[in-house]
Amino acid sequence: METSDKLPIVDAHQHFWDLSRNYHPWLCDPEPIPFRYGDYSRLKRSYMPADYRRDSAGFVVVKTVYVEAEWDPTTPLAETRWVEEIATEHGLPSAVVAQAWLDRANAAEVLAGQAARPIVRGIRHKPAAAARPQDARRGGAGSMDDPRWRRGYALLERHRLSFDLQTPWWHLDAAAELGRDFPATPIIVNHAGLPADRSPEGLAGWRRGLEAIAACPNAALKISGLGRPGLPWTVAANGPVIRDAIAIFGVERCLFASNFPVDGLAGTFAEIFTGFAQAVADRPREERRKLFHDNAVRIYRL
Repeated sequence: METSDKLPIVDAHQHFWDLSRNYHPWLCDPEPIPFRYGDYSRLKRSYMPADYRRDSAGFVVVKTVYVEAEWDPTTPLAETRWVEEIATEHGLPSAVVAQAWLDRANAAEVLAGQAARPIVRGIRHKPAAAARPQDARRGGAGSMDDPRWRRGYALLERHRLSFDLQTPWWHLDAAAELGRDFPATPIIVNHAGLPADRSPEGLAGWRRGLEAIAACPNAALKISGLGRPGLPWTVAANGPVIRDAIAIFGVERCLFASNFPVDGLAGTFAEIFTGFAQAVADRPREERRKLFHDNAVRIYRL
């Protein structure tokens, strides 16, 4: 079997932070936020390219995509400038998915500023979401239905920016409507649509959500963030989810990513990327190369 360490990898979702210099409220403030992996105190330390290279040693990571790390929302452009400095000094990352709050009064100004930076390819702003599927409602303030949020989203096409969408699967019906209404804006669904509930009912709902957004040709799926609180990252647990996701979206629209250092709470880089490789070991090499490398190059214009 040819494993991922023999294939070039574009890590399509990773983060850096220097907590000695920069303010990330969720990492710097003493009071923790509700977090899907539970206790995240181990993340409250600086994580820089040297740390990433140590974690990914033994794998051929040729490019990475930095995704906004919930930097101080009052200075989103400062995050991009800082990451540009890191990229110049260390050779990573290769591209940025930047922060912009689409429903704020300065959304147009921030989007124009982010789009002017050559390293920026897209934007992430997590829309308002319900904590449980039974609480999901359409039309809430700050949601993908919110007219103000949508006015900000409509500006992405003007700037040729893609959108990284992090939302639980029970809001993917709204995402599908967004994809249909704005067909020129690529949507990259983060973390496989967050299939945290692995019960038969939970997985059935997750598949329905993926099928809804997969019907939009401008949507892609980032397979990452599959950890669960207190449980190890294993192929036995995550292989079926990975294979279902690829079956729904197709090989051409899926891409693997580490979500490091966050997913270091669930497994090592080697456990996760070797797990990805084992989950798709029966696929031809050309397809595996798309999942690990080629699709990310195309989708993020690397």
